[in-house]
Amino acid sequence: MIQSLNPANGKLLRSFDPLTPEALNAKLAIAASAAKTYPKETLDQRMFWMRRLAALLEADSEELATTMTSEMGKTLVSARAEIARCASVCRYYADNAGRFLAPERIVNEHSDSPEQKDSPEQKDCYVRYDPLGIILAVMPWNFPFWQVFRFLAPALMAGNIGLLKHASNVPQCALAIEALVRRAGFPRGVFQTLLIEARQVEHLLNDPRVVAVTLTGSEAAGRAVAAQAGWLVKKSVLELGGSDPFIVLSSANLDAAVSNAVKARCINNGQSCIAAKRFLVHESIYTEFEKRFVAGMADLRIGDPMLETTDIGPLATPQILEELLQQVTLARESGGRVLTGGSRAFVEDGNLGNYFQPTVIAGVMRNSAISQEEIFGPVALLFRITSLDEAIALANDTPFGLAASCWTTDDTERQRLAVELQCGAVFFNTPAASDPRLPFGGIKHSGYGRELSAVGMREFLNTKTVVIAELPAETYPTPPAKSEVTPTSEPPAEPRSDKPSEFQHIADQIRKFEPTKTSSPTTEPSPLAPLAAPLQPEPTSAEPVLAEPPSSEPDPNQLKPLEPKKDDDTPPSNDGSMLHLG
Repeated sequence: MIQSLNPANGKLLRSFDPLTPEALNAKLAIAASAAKTYPKETLDQRMFWMRRLAALLEADSEELATTMTSEMGKTLVSARAEIARCASVCRYYADNAGRFLAPERIVNEHSDSPEQKDSPEQKDCYVRYDPLGIILAVMPWNFPFWQVFRFLAPALMAGNIGLLKHASNVPQCALAIEALVRRAGFPRGVFQTLLIEARQVEHLLNDPRVVAVTLTGSEAAGRAVAAQAGWLVKKSVLELGGSDPFIVLSSANLDAAVSNAVKARCINNGQSCIAAKRFLVHESIYTEFEKRFVAGMADLRIGDPMLETTDIGPLATPQILEELLQQVTLARESGGRVLTGGSRAFVEDGNLGNYFQPTVIAGVMRNSAISQEEIFGPVALLFRITSLDEAIALANDTPFGLAASCWTTDDTERQRLAVELQCGAVFFNTPAASDPRLPFGGIKHSGYGRELSAVGMREFLNTKTVVIAELPAETYPTPPAKSEVTPTSEPPAEPRSDKPSEFQHIADQIRKFEPTKTSSPTTEPSPLAPLAAPLQPEPTSAEPVLAEPPSSEPDPNQLKPLEPKKDDDTPPSNDGSMLHLG
């Protein structure tokens, strides 16, 4: 059973039966049918549907945001902002897909000059981008619309087909997304939500009609899907966890750094892979930063996520709450000092909700397990650093490598941080964030591949090289048609002088192995004899004996082209009747 529970109070909102194997196969058949026709739709038509989808998102923003907040607990204010971002990514790909999908001409020996490139008679060399087919998207609950739309928009604009396996705690969001796509006008089967359980993903990915998979989620889920996709040799993209550093150096604007540090840690109630989790602060400003940062975290208002004044809503599930409590306990056992928060929060009319206090912990041992883990909730680990070298070393001392936020006004520091930090993105003097215009993804245990921008769109496209070579001038004359052959008294044609140098070289090599004639034959062979009789190997010789080439070529007018038998595609036998080179 797939259930939708309100994390603010634990109440059941709706429940759904997962798809049966028969129903799942029927949806796959619909997707396979769409995969045959949808790529043929014009780009202008897809652009129209995508812009209409953006308009529907904006028109239904309040209803969609309310559904999102009810199912996973983010504040209504942030839910509205998420819907707006989804509309923006739809318009971004509608506006730019033509440029991203356009063939790219390559300059080489097969390419024409720019003024000739549109001529179909000219040689050419280019790279084109074609859709792959049905893509399975396994998506998380923390950004139930944004995570889906940053896959959906580029995939559908490229001509791919989308199958969504959403997190089991946000089924209403998943169904709402499919309904929006259909209302926008996209054909049936182009995008479908599959209400299935996690154990059914393996069967789905095994289906040959599914050609690729993208997953955003935990490291454990990524390992399982990537292993199966690798075994099946199917393309996969993973966007997994992060333990992002927030580095504050001595030259930083302290006011801006502190206020943004609070926002960066508590975005989405602290449940974001790209949220800052480890705060590395230079010793010269550490004391002041700690004081202001702790005060800022303590001032956040915890409460009903539907209220406009709420800063922190509940965590998405009771399991996440329990895991966070265990991590705080582990941090204490590793030498950490809890400067604020550190326990479950209880709010009015929400005693059964999954609320947790914004928390700051300092002094955790750097080699402890907690400093290596991703913390999914409003808990910040604070570290004192003495130099840029130490900051870089500590920032990289994690299995993850998603993003980093660095606060400095020094150009030399920026240059080193940009080069030496091991992550997929580095933001200076602003929190890390995803943007449709920028590639998004990580390295190490944060996954591989990229989402968003042209780079993300092309992850699920076939990058196809096309070369059109210029045909060489015809070397050998076409034999005359049978009706055109007329008797002639002209002498035999002279040997060809237009023989390509490659074949002349081969002929010269063959002659080196011809036996030396010790006597002239009693009868001069006919000039056509070599053509009429196949070459036969000498049984007593280790080397084949090749017939002597005629002293002059036969009259072309005496040759009749061999007429192949109708529908006879049998290859010539290798009995010596033809000389096979190469």
